[in-house]
Amino acid sequence: MFKTVLWATDGSETAALALPYALDLAEPDKTKLVVVHVREIFVGRGGGYPVLADESELREQIALQVKGLREGGLDATFVVRTCTGGHAARTIAEIAKEVGADLIVVGTHGYGRLANALLGSVTMGLLHAGVCPVLAVPTGTVVEAREHELATSATQ
Repeated sequence: MFKTVLWATDGSETAALALPYALDLAEPDKTKLVVVHVREIFVGRGGGYPVLADESELREQIALQVKGLREGGLDATFVVRTCTGGHAARTIAEIAKEVGADLIVVGTHGYGRLANALLGSVTMGLLHAGVCPVLAVPTGTVVEAREHELATSATQ
């Protein structure tokens, strides 16, 4: 049904919980999975500062996840973009257009309340962008043991 599924991740546990849903919708040899991570920066007088202090470690961790997905036989690619703080949803929507995504899969909350308060909700922004359908996986979603193991082992 879906030819291109985009999974947007900030490296958080909530994003990891959304991965099994993206994988269930991505059929091997039929669907391309595009993994997207947006590096947000705050721009000030002294230059730009990443919103997340462990940004480089997150990118490495996500790259390892994508490598594992490829080794498992899935057509997966990793896209990293940088934008100013508060524009992650717009950036993800632009990538979705570029890759011809049929569906965007995201968690409903990212790295904590402070980041959400400062940046707004990326998920809500994607819903308003209207580029393609968005599957928003809430934080309280119960994931079956096999799927949860996949999500957590891929993040290690």
